Amino acid sequence: MTIDDLRRILTECAGEDESVNLSGDILDTPFTDLGYDSLALIETAARIKQDFGIEIPDEQVATILTPRMMLETVHLAA
Repeated sequence: MTIDDLRRILTECAGEDESVNLSGDILDTPFTDLGYDSLALIETAARIKQDFGIEIPDEQVATILTPRMMLETVHLAA
């Protein structure tokens, strides 16, 4: 999974919220600064499982603070 894959999933999980800006270097930007709460990240993890077959437990999702950490978690679980 690449950062562009993650951007796509995050955009899809943002729904109608047009204020979410995922352009530029977001790897180390906290999800909270990007406008994502824990519920949105659990939905993101569900989409990762659906699209890539990689499961991230909900309790682990709560410890993932940035897109870089999400990508590292996915790669370790693959």
